[in-house]
Amino acid sequence: MLTLKDWIYDEKKHFETDYQNEEEVKKYDERMSKFRDFNKEAEDIIEKLAIEKDNSIIEYGTGTGEIAINLSDKCQRITAIDVSKAMIDYAEQKAKKNNINNITFVNAGFLNYENDDTFDYAISQLALHHLPDFWKMVALKNIQNSLSDGGKLFLKDVVFPIKIDKFEKSINFTLDDFFKAAGEESGKNFINHIKNEYSTFDWIMEEMFYRCGFDLIDASYDDFYIASYVCKKR
Repeated sequence: MLTLKDWIYDEKKHFETDYQNEEEVKKYDERMSKFRDFNKEAEDIIEKLAIEKDNSIIEYGTGTGEIAINLSDKCQRITAIDVSKAMIDYAEQKAKKNNINNITFVNAGFLNYENDDTFDYAISQLALHHLPDFWKMVALKNIQNSLSDGGKLFLKDVVFPIKIDKFEKSINFTLDDFFKAAGEESGKNFINHIKNEYSTFDWIMEEMFYRCGFDLIDASYDDFYIASYVCKKR
């Protein structure tokens, strides 16, 4: 009899670039640091989730580990997972250089992470868009299962709060803004994202939370492409 493992989505097949390659991971890390303030992002997460020293966190799609590293002194333990082994290895080396020993790095994805532990909080930033909506649902249910009762999820990703009859004008406006803020190379990467990735609409994302057993506590749409959510396990 067939099982999920026979037809599960391959999370590795849709990388925007070769993130199994250490050199590309290093370039990605340098590029992200130019227009992302990881310390500020970590502070926002701490504030929105009210993280305390005895709490546990799981981060899905940790990338090069910046958020996990910035949160490491604010909680008891962190499990940081990513589907790219090169990124996990890079992140682990970075943590060791900073003498951080309360982060467990795991090479896994949204769909295949398996562990008996549960966590107080789950975090995911700019990673869920790699999955089509069907598999986003599966991923969110897996995240919900990884949380303790009443646990909370902070999710930040590319989600479009735009009207379908104005999508072209809205996307063009978004791209112009992104080119100005992040530069030519990142702007071209964002065009590639819109063409080839699986970002979704706000009303779809919010319904997914509900159907996966979350109550939506807060939704922030600060621009035309980045959304932040805080959800509580129901």
